[in-house]
Amino acid sequence: MSELLRLFTRTHKLLRAATDAAMSEHGVRVGQNLVLEVLWKHDGLTPGELAARLGVTTPTMVNTAGRMEAAGLLTRRRDETDRRLVRLYLTDRGRDAEAPVQEARRRIEERVTATLTEEERRCLHSALTKIYAELSAGRSDPIL
Repeated sequence: MSELLRLFTRTHKLLRAATDAAMSEHGVRVGQNLVLEVLWKHDGLTPGELAARLGVTTPTMVNTAGRMEAAGLLTRRRDETDRRLVRLYLTDRGRDAEAPVQEARRRIEERVTATLTEEERRCLHSALTKIYAELSAGRSDPIL
């Protein structure tokens, strides 16, 4: 394994563990914070609409929505005009999670970039954006 891939893998594991620990303090799992972020801005999307915005498959979103509904973060309701559609709506708990989850994400980002200069942060953001675009281009199974 190349040194860069090894470093990416080890960093990903540590970042995921830190994020999961921070999110779990607010009843949210890793990945669910991304779903919440979209619904905080656009409540009432269908699982397919939400999946498209997040770059995941609809079945993945349906499964995630089921877990989030069980956790009390959102509810599923039939569309009033097209009963074939299901829409996802935040519960009070899901809405109330916004400020603490956003603050936890800010603290994590601050921690992981604390030793970087502003220029290094810009370069890191640019490099990760390019890597993500390259890996997700043309994939039938998008990366989240």
